[in-house]
Amino acid sequence: MSEALNRDYLICEEIGRGRFGTVFRCTSRSTGDSFAVKSIDKSLTSGDSLDAQCLLMEPKILHLLSPHPHIIQLYNLYEDEAHLHMVIDLCSGEDLHNLIIANGVIPEAEARLLFTQLMRAVSHCHKCGVVHRDIKPDNILLESRNTVKLADFGSAEVVMDGEMMNGVVGTPYYVAPEVLLGERHPWITNEESGAGSS
Repeated sequence: MSEALNRDYLICEEIGRGRFGTVFRCTSRSTGDSFAVKSIDKSLTSGDSLDAQCLLMEPKILHLLSPHPHIIQLYNLYEDEAHLHMVIDLCSGEDLHNLIIANGVIPEAEARLLFTQLMRAVSHCHKCGVVHRDIKPDNILLESRNTVKLADFGSAEVVMDGEMMNGVVGTPYYVAPEVLLGERHPWITNEESGAGSS
């Protein structure tokens, strides 16, 4: 762990693991507040790859999107030779995937509330020109049973209106068919498409 990170935060137990790194619970040494720290192993990404570009973009995108009540917030960023460490919101609940597995069916009123919050997060991303590109139940964290936060912007991209997007990005089970087929698709804002936003 980074010396500066250890100076500012007490690193606690591991709470998650992904393709490029590990998430730990941490506590601010100055305030006692709890956060999560996402430590990304830089050796797992090659220099000019899409993964490496996303690694560098994720903290910039989180900074661009913050603050928003339904998007994970970035508080501090640390880097050493081996890792990039992002101090982010700690969501005390589980993710939507585990909630669905545990409960089978989520009551309509509850599902409607969570979906509305998720759509507000997505709308905010699109207004800022950000495409998440990997929205799935595992990346929708529960701050409480009634509050969600969209997380893991490791595949996200900043795009301009009318720009063509391509490349197979995201988790296969959740990716749109045109993405899997490698088709180029234009980025259009909510305003241009005529869709409402809130």
